[in-house]
Amino acid sequence: MFRKILIANRGEIACRVIQTAHRLGIRCVAVYSDADANARHVAMADEAFHIGPAPSSESYLLGERIIDVAKRSGAEAVHPGYGFLSENTGFAEACEANGVVFIGPPSAAIAAMGSKSAAKAIMEKAGVPLVPGYHGDDQSPELLKAEAQKCGYPVLLKAVAGGGGKGMRVVERPEDFNDALAAAQREAMNAFGNPDMLIERYLTRPRHVEIQVFCDHQGQGVYLAERDCSVQRRHQKVIEEAPAPGLARRTRKAMGDAAVRAAQAINYVGAGTVEFLYDADGSFFFMEMNTRLQVEHPVTEMITGQDLVEWQLRIADGDPLPLSQSEIPIHGHALEVRVYAEDPAHDFLPATGRLHYLRTPAESDHVRVDTGVREGDDISVHYDPMIAKLIVWDHTREQAINRLVTALADYRIAGVKNNLSFLHAIADSTPFRNADLTTGFIDQHAGLLFGPPTIDNDESLALAAAFVMRQRQPAKDPTDPWSPFASFSNWRLNATYAEPLKLKVGDTVHTLQIRNGQSQDDELTITTETGHYQIHATLNDDQLDATINGHRQRVFGHVQGSDVTLFQNGETFRCAVFRETFGLGDVATEGSLEAPMNGAVISVQARKGDTVTAGQTLVIMEAMKMEHAIKAPADGVVSDVFFAEGDQVSEGAELIAIDVVPDVMERETET
Repeated sequence: MFRKILIANRGEIACRVIQTAHRLGIRCVAVYSDADANARHVAMADEAFHIGPAPSSESYLLGERIIDVAKRSGAEAVHPGYGFLSENTGFAEACEANGVVFIGPPSAAIAAMGSKSAAKAIMEKAGVPLVPGYHGDDQSPELLKAEAQKCGYPVLLKAVAGGGGKGMRVVERPEDFNDALAAAQREAMNAFGNPDMLIERYLTRPRHVEIQVFCDHQGQGVYLAERDCSVQRRHQKVIEEAPAPGLARRTRKAMGDAAVRAAQAINYVGAGTVEFLYDADGSFFFMEMNTRLQVEHPVTEMITGQDLVEWQLRIADGDPLPLSQSEIPIHGHALEVRVYAEDPAHDFLPATGRLHYLRTPAESDHVRVDTGVREGDDISVHYDPMIAKLIVWDHTREQAINRLVTALADYRIAGVKNNLSFLHAIADSTPFRNADLTTGFIDQHAGLLFGPPTIDNDESLALAAAFVMRQRQPAKDPTDPWSPFASFSNWRLNATYAEPLKLKVGDTVHTLQIRNGQSQDDELTITTETGHYQIHATLNDDQLDATINGHRQRVFGHVQGSDVTLFQNGETFRCAVFRETFGLGDVATEGSLEAPMNGAVISVQARKGDTVTAGQTLVIMEAMKMEHAIKAPADGVVSDVFFAEGDQVSEGAELIAIDVVPDVMERETET
């Protein structure tokens, strides 16, 4: 077994590899950029080397620099994790040329599956079923559009060198094809340096079912059951589970056998995942093969009891497969959700910022948290905004979902926008519990998943006020008028004082009146604009135990500056203590357009003086390798452009300003 390995990655996967390596007595070398100098994976490793500035193109993607570190540190092998250089043929070849073991498949296998079009040709020869489509070398727009017509709309445009949902577009109508092709090619070029596309018929109600395969140097291959990854946004997985609900045993075997054939067709070695589209009639079609460990590998580990990273290390060291096909067990059901810094309410825009407050559910045999961050860490614009993976296991799918719902309610984050409440809404929804799964799940159930919160807004205001007041009020005698804390007491000469408190929710400011109890120290009387609440409240760290109008409940909270965040039964309530202040935002020009996130301007499509129409794209930004179009909110004239192509901008920065043209009816009324 190796004595020392280098992990050519960061974040949770680097931490995950280090955990298994340390358990096996293997020393670990980490690499880090400027942004990751104090990262968790650096702290966990036995030693770490700085490899460059924050942008991955200047650090984690520099294969020669990483191999140099491996040689200088004495590492015998390199584990690439996923992303970055994990599926880079040149890096795998360079490792081999420098006498460093690449913990992954041979470079030829990566190359064979690195091009989706070439992979489909190989799979066709191996007898693996394919979705009708085009994966040829001729990339002329005219031919691509003609091939799309042959497939029949809707079609899926997919970057041949892509992954992670980048460079993909669903095209519903022929008239939308040209614009979608241009956008997909541009995104693919930015992300992968290759604009080539393949075309597939887009199945309207498919499921995404994938098979975990392993092959050794002796040519043997096995599959470790399957995972259902149908719940996705932007073609990126949100919830994964194993085994796939409702999949017949004979279908699992047929898929598994096809996946092993696919791997053996390219002389595969190590961990890989063969992804299929599974249709309602039981048919399945090869989609692609990922020549690395997958983000969702923990659900397979939970139902098989196997450590897949350990399998990788042993096979890379020349060992045969640890188990034969008949020896691989399947027990119970596991689910994984990806906790992201993003804003589900605004098209899942990536978010950045500091994790001021972070609490995770207690880990056990049933609950696991894989993460690369700690409280106080920053979510950077330079890398994928995944905070953690939450994985649960139980004997049945229903029990596992119940555990997931509970664990999500115990997961609390403040300081960065995140998808925890959204994940809770999915996991606890009737369609998900009923396994009504398709890759369009989120769009199909948007009304349910993006609906208003079920928590009572007025009662939450009262609880937020109680949290703020209890945090302000230290363990002093509240009736002492000479105390420095008397401003929060109810002492007044010949009168009962009501403490005013203004809380802002969204754009609305709510005024509350708060009185301390007359008989009990923990009592508060809180009057909102529409309700009256008697609350007995005690605060212990972040936990508020409150009896509100006879209803005893426990909520958690965090205050950062003026921002207040409450966590109630898997939902998050946010407000801010409001003070009358004025800043630049109060006098912003009407019609101005702001950056929705930190990122780079990649295209400015309007100039000062241009007349624009509502919905017209004015600026295209890129963040986390995804494009975001900034559109005109109304008809108008561009009065100023503040950034140029290539500029880096911060969330909230004004990008462009337009003078809005009044509606015709409004102008007629004015005259």
